[in-house]
Amino acid sequence: MTYLYLTIAIIAEVAATSALKASEEFTRLIPSVIVVVGYCVAFYFLTLVLRVIPIGITYAIWSGVGIVLVALVGFLLYKQTPDIPAIIGMGLIILGVVVINVFSKTISH
Repeated sequence: MTYLYLTIAIIAEVAATSALKASEEFTRLIPSVIVVVGYCVAFYFLTLVLRVIPIGITYAIWSGVGIVLVALVGFLLYKQTPDIPAIIGMGLIILGVVVINVFSKTISH
């Protein structure tokens, strides 16, 4: 269940962060509500994850996957194309998350 909670937290955070641009500085109601609700859901589910996975590992996975997914949303919805160094950097972030999940002894497998 822990990884399900982490997945929900990541998706909620990506939705909230992606809606920030659409909220136009909180002047549009629906995107603004998505931002607030999304972050509330994300942080609630993060608290559930922290019962099992250490905070540093949780945050590394949550932020790393979130960065890549927000960049993907930016590309798909807002036509924001990352350059080659950004793509390489995000690849390294993904690699880091994989290394943590496969090799770290601080999380139970």
